[in-house]
Amino acid sequence: MHRQDKRVSGLKAVVLAAGEGVRLRPLTEKRPKNLIQVACKPILEHLIQNLVSSGVTEILLVVGAKTDSIQRHFGNGKGLGASLGYVVQPEVLGTANAVGMAKDFVQNEPFLALYGDIFVLGDAVKRVLDSFRKDTLGVSMAVSSVSDPQFYGIAKLEGEYVRSLVEKPSPEDGYGNMANAGIFAFPPKIFTAIESTPESKRGEYEITDSVGLLIHSGTRVRAVELAPGSWKDIGRPWDLLEANEIALKDMKPNLRGEIEDGTHLAGSIVVKEHARIRSGSYIEGPVCIAEGAEIGPNCYIRSHTSIGRNVRVGNGCEIKNSIVMDDTKIPHLSYVGDSIIGERCNFGAGTMIANLRFDDKPVRMMISERLVDTGRRKLGAVIGDDVQTGINVSIMPGVKIGSDSWIGPSQTVARDVPRNGRIL
Repeated sequence: MHRQDKRVSGLKAVVLAAGEGVRLRPLTEKRPKNLIQVACKPILEHLIQNLVSSGVTEILLVVGAKTDSIQRHFGNGKGLGASLGYVVQPEVLGTANAVGMAKDFVQNEPFLALYGDIFVLGDAVKRVLDSFRKDTLGVSMAVSSVSDPQFYGIAKLEGEYVRSLVEKPSPEDGYGNMANAGIFAFPPKIFTAIESTPESKRGEYEITDSVGLLIHSGTRVRAVELAPGSWKDIGRPWDLLEANEIALKDMKPNLRGEIEDGTHLAGSIVVKEHARIRSGSYIEGPVCIAEGAEIGPNCYIRSHTSIGRNVRVGNGCEIKNSIVMDDTKIPHLSYVGDSIIGERCNFGAGTMIANLRFDDKPVRMMISERLVDTGRRKLGAVIGDDVQTGINVSIMPGVKIGSDSWIGPSQTVARDVPRNGRIL
């Protein structure tokens, strides 16, 4: 047992961060999905910090050929207390192929492998490590209960062990609702299984198929159930709002910016350095306001909102349950509800983003050319980077507006707008 604890305590981690994020467009038209911010930090930064807090500091990021921005953002990881290395997956050949690229990095020792597009809180990584300490010859795999298993990879369990894995089963298949949560602790023999993994129906090599081969060969795969609310798979735009809400609820208040007299702050609020909250503003936490942002005067920032760096929210605006990314300007008399706004957008006065259908039914959104019921009664717009709107623009629930688009004055946007779109 002493030898096993020593091996586990020095575990390295491999994070799979090469995905394109097609379902998250337009937010991924100009950035990898791992750099989308929730609670004022990129998704991937939250994950790295969780690893470091669990004692895992040597981390290899498997990035795509077009995701060099990840390396530029994180560098060697020293600022996060980590030692980061990088390897490029030239083609999108699947998660098993990505893990296989880490063979030299792990040097025939057990290791962690994590999907780079998951959001985790608290002791999720530590729980997997503690499980793995009990049996370093087997696999430990995080699972989490979900309400819609047909959208996830599902683990069929027998007691505490995984007996099989299936992608997106229909409810009548009887596989249950324990989703693959994207955190694995592997022994080195996973690489042998990867070499034997067949191509999947979508032309990729899946790490879940590699795990299935290990199960078939008699390897024990222990399921580690994560606590409710500590994990979120980020595959669709509204998942970002849910992850943002989870992260903000876990945030501790911290006021470092300038708070003018005549403001009202209620609840857990973070105001970072060089941000300014002007008189007459009402902020209802949990809310995060990043460096250099300016809020007010006389505006209302409602709960579960993240305001990015150098964002300007001006007089008479209301922002509710939304993510507003860096350098965006919402100067005056505008409403943004349950929405995600990209970087460097500029809204004309009176821009209104509706978040509730007139018939009060769940909002639907186009995802990969298919109209999807989001299951959300309230959902606004998803807007890419560098979008401009004129005065008195109205944007309907569930609309997506591509990057670099222009929306002229007094227009009503009821359908998606492609990248570089013009509604004038």
